[in-house]
Amino acid sequence: MASRDGHVRVLPLHVANKIAAGEVVERPASVVKELVENALDAGAKTVKVSVLKGGSKLVSVSDDGCGMSRDDALLSLERQATSKILDVDDIENISTLGFRGEAIPSIASVSRFSMTTRRRESDEGVRIAVDAGVLGEVSAAGCPPGTTVEVRDLFCNVPARRKFLRAAATEENHIKRIFSDYALSRPETGFSLFFDGREAFRLAPAHSVAERMGEIIGRDTAENMLPMDSGDVEGVRVTGFVERPDLGTPFRHEQYIFINSRAATTAQISYALKETYPKKSTDFRPALVMFVDVSPRMVDVNVHPAKREVRFRNAAAVKEAVRRAVLSAISPAVRPEGVSVAHTTGSGHACRSLAGASGQMAADAPARACDVVAEPPAAVASAAEPVSAPEPQPVQRRFDEEIPAGFDMPREGEKAFLWKRFKFLAQTATGFIIVETDEGLVIVNPKAARERIAYETLSKRKDGEVPSQTLLMPESVRLSPADAGRVSELLPEISAAGFSIEPFGKDTFKIDAVPVLAADSDLASLLSTIAQDFSGSSARRAGMDWRGELIAKSVAKFSAGMSTKLDENGAVRLVNELCACRMPYVSPRGKPVMIFTSTRELDRKFGNR
Repeated sequence: MASRDGHVRVLPLHVANKIAAGEVVERPASVVKELVENALDAGAKTVKVSVLKGGSKLVSVSDDGCGMSRDDALLSLERQATSKILDVDDIENISTLGFRGEAIPSIASVSRFSMTTRRRESDEGVRIAVDAGVLGEVSAAGCPPGTTVEVRDLFCNVPARRKFLRAAATEENHIKRIFSDYALSRPETGFSLFFDGREAFRLAPAHSVAERMGEIIGRDTAENMLPMDSGDVEGVRVTGFVERPDLGTPFRHEQYIFINSRAATTAQISYALKETYPKKSTDFRPALVMFVDVSPRMVDVNVHPAKREVRFRNAAAVKEAVRRAVLSAISPAVRPEGVSVAHTTGSGHACRSLAGASGQMAADAPARACDVVAEPPAAVASAAEPVSAPEPQPVQRRFDEEIPAGFDMPREGEKAFLWKRFKFLAQTATGFIIVETDEGLVIVNPKAARERIAYETLSKRKDGEVPSQTLLMPESVRLSPADAGRVSELLPEISAAGFSIEPFGKDTFKIDAVPVLAADSDLASLLSTIAQDFSGSSARRAGMDWRGELIAKSVAKFSAGMSTKLDENGAVRLVNELCACRMPYVSPRGKPVMIFTSTRELDRKFGNR
């Protein structure tokens, strides 16, 4: 592109490096990713990651790989300097994690950078210092074989980028995820991770993915995973582990997908998972560790700046291989010949057969239909489109007095109801509540209604304490390392939502009290849901308690999803509680709670007028 004066110029090297850094280095976790990839490509058997202040102060990665000579170490600071490819044909056959030669110069251009390295056959190593892209001292160094890179004061010369860094705990969670990716993809390598001198992980080399899996995603989750294997599908093979469909909770879990040992994904994989795995709810995502192996010539890993997404030459074969792999785990009838369902769990116990349980396919999962957002009765003439059909839900909170199944009027001092009166008519087989009002018919989605009621109850913490219930015995809950980190960051907000919770050892929390709405919940699943929702939220709104809002929505969603069938009195109570809500028409996540059809509209449709 021409400059303002119409002349084309070559960018200075330091400017080009900063631009490249904008693509390669998004946050401290990006630095960890690039340096760990270099360590693994160098044949490291052990990798140590140390972080200070969430990585903004220091990211250090040490390995025992092949190391570099003085000349190679200096050359690695030049853009497009790489040992991974020699000519254009090599791009079509990439088997290493890194290959573009941009990571080291990009990182060094936006930090106070040092690298100490030594080849095994050399008597001494070399230390190179770079200050914000400016080469500093180059000196001999006594060091063990391998390489240690220290990145201090990340974005020290790019203050605008530094302002976008999140709290240290948030950055640590991103680093944990990157670390977990490589620890799972390379179980034969030993890994350790330290935050501010505190050990977060120390993983000895493992014999298998199954052995390493329990240390990363949690032993409880790992023990409920089924092995899968697609066999060969036109040169594609998919292996790994997927959560048992008969035990999974109806919410999101961690998914780890590797393509030729690289953490990445593509749309075909997501589509195949959605089409094949039994559906439980719109929020359900099974725990998954999946390895897609394909010839490097059949996959393009260079379509995304951070290599997070790839492109396949035969996308249909990949989709079919994923489908067969998932079915091999959850449906024994389609398991490829020679593939066993027994596996060693992450806790190191003996092989355990899960074939019997895998046959339960959750066939009673509700059917799906399109959703329609309903407006207040006074503003809507009709709403004839169908909504999704959740399972019937019970009432958590009840009025003190008994409410008969019939016409109800607002009690003294209580907020006016949506209608002057209503009458319970029926509950459909799919769980919807049908009531008659003075203005027409209303169909209520009980799951969305309970979610709205629970959310508004929890949101009242701004006006006073959330009602909580003390447990008879404190409950100890152990989470996956990733979820535990997120919950630790959210502890003040979780406590404000009615929990009495505190850390109780590594990845474990002690709970003494919970919100009344969550009294009968599986607390491990509930905390995991909060952690996953937090992980998927990118909100950072100044002046708003967005974390508290997120937790309220998570607890409300969870309590609504764990409910059972309503009887007639329970349905009437639910409608009464809904009518007292500030925003009864939609759930906290924007789903419709009710559909109203006026008497006038019914008469018109039936030709009575």
